[in-house]
Amino acid sequence: MPKPKKGPRLASSPAHERLMLANMATSLFRNGSIKTTLPKAKRLRPLAERLITFAKRGDLHSRRRVMRVIRDKSIVHKLFTEIAEQMEQREGGYTRIVKIAPRRGDSAPQAIIELVTEPVAKKAVVKEAEAAAKTAAKEDSEAVAAAADAAIADGAADDAVEQAVAANESGNDVAAADAAAVDLDKTADAADAEAAEQAEEADVADDAEKAADEK
Repeated sequence: MPKPKKGPRLASSPAHERLMLANMATSLFRNGSIKTTLPKAKRLRPLAERLITFAKRGDLHSRRRVMRVIRDKSIVHKLFTEIAEQMEQREGGYTRIVKIAPRRGDSAPQAIIELVTEPVAKKAVVKEAEAAAKTAAKEDSEAVAAAADAAIADGAADDAVEQAVAANESGNDVAAADAAAVDLDKTADAADAEAAEQAEEADVADDAEKAADEK
């Protein structure tokens, strides 16, 4: 007796196994999902995805190849029109297997195999969102650095003012202390302006990222 190539045989003979998988594929395309044992779901998955690949081609030869397995013409029509259209943007992975609780009685592992009908996210939109996120992160880091520089400048200006006041009170080198305080105040104002500009650019990048996500 010939042995199956992959895994244990699911039926009494190869012909019986092919017929059983064909019936399961027909039910899957009719209902969108079926519940079966985990070994059967794993054996059904490559067959179902191969049939969907034929349906996406849409030519007469592919239709005849599918008709060798699926004998129900209405299901073949649905496969070539509705299901193939749903899978048009998907390059593979047309089905998924979800494990569920074991079957009562013999505790056989069960699973649900279903068609993946969710729309595929466009690669361009994903790339734009990733680029916007990277730009926003970079601008946020620059804004933080500018704010830190401004804080340092503010601290230095406060120290200079205190030194000017102390010098004024003591009467020693008042002009030099006042000049240093004025210069440091200008530096602090420039740092504050740069930090505000960086923060505004970061807000613009955040708005662009939100708009990309909404698309």
